[in-house]
Amino acid sequence: MEIKIKKNRFIKAAAVCLMSAVLLLLSMSGCVKDTKKEGTLRIVTTIFPSYDWTTRILGSNPANADVRMLIDNGVDLHSYQPSVDDILLISNCDMFIYVGGESDAWVKDALAQSANKNMVVVNLMELLGENIREEEIVSGMQQEEDDQKDEKEYDEHVWLSLKNADIFCRAICDKLCTLDSKNTGTYRKNTQSYCQQLASLNNEYQKAVDASQNKTLLFGDRFPFLYLTKDYDLKYFAAFAGCSAETEASFDTIIFLSGKTDELKLKAILKTEGSDGSVAKTIRDNTKTKDQKILTLHSMQSVTSENIRQGTSYLSVMQDNLKTLKEAL
Repeated sequence: MEIKIKKNRFIKAAAVCLMSAVLLLLSMSGCVKDTKKEGTLRIVTTIFPSYDWTTRILGSNPANADVRMLIDNGVDLHSYQPSVDDILLISNCDMFIYVGGESDAWVKDALAQSANKNMVVVNLMELLGENIREEEIVSGMQQEEDDQKDEKEYDEHVWLSLKNADIFCRAICDKLCTLDSKNTGTYRKNTQSYCQQLASLNNEYQKAVDASQNKTLLFGDRFPFLYLTKDYDLKYFAAFAGCSAETEASFDTIIFLSGKTDELKLKAILKTEGSDGSVAKTIRDNTKTKDQKILTLHSMQSVTSENIRQGTSYLSVMQDNLKTLKEAL
């Protein structure tokens, strides 16, 4: 499936051109070369969820695979631009896993200059095929000035769906098995066990939604949870779209969302991690009761290597999100 994407936000033409020039120079100078140890399986992922899924599938890691996560310092997917070291790492890896949306526009050039022409590449958005979601503009949501009505834009936050995660994990397992057939049994066993955990948590989400009379979430922030809300038929309102660069809401947006909070008698206003919550607080301050809780749903866009060392996992974040969802509903 070919995914058409807008490139007028977040991906600056100058940055892409600069990276292309660096890649060309590296290729011409012979700097792109294989530096991995003999017999080592090297896997590179851009974001935390795919890193965590890969390590769970590897389990005890019988192939002694070296798994690297590129975006590991708290910079989110939309702001990330690869360094020369990142490009070299990708160039020599055996498997590269990336999201495949607008923010990954740089990947095409990186793969074109790859030293390993047998690299296995996993594009998460392509794996979804027709199940990919187009970004929505709902009532009250503030639009960016450069939004173009004639261009489709697909929501990149595909990992925030337990159902999608099942698809991704099985695909990653299949690719690992092609690279390391000797340990196929281990990878498939680990994947099946992990997907059972995903299914169990998915059932908990559904039960929580089914048990709630309220089926609407309201975000005083960006909204990267389109896939999650669609999984459970939840309605939502938000100040900004999921990939929006806007940080300040207009008067009309604030008044609309405050009115919706009153109308629906919502007990909570949501924000994402890393947000100072100022928009959510302003919405609350303009409601009749001014007593709504400000709660945080985690989009996993700022997970660091230190967080991973401290035990953060995809499932632990989604479990925490379930607790927040129950309170919000």
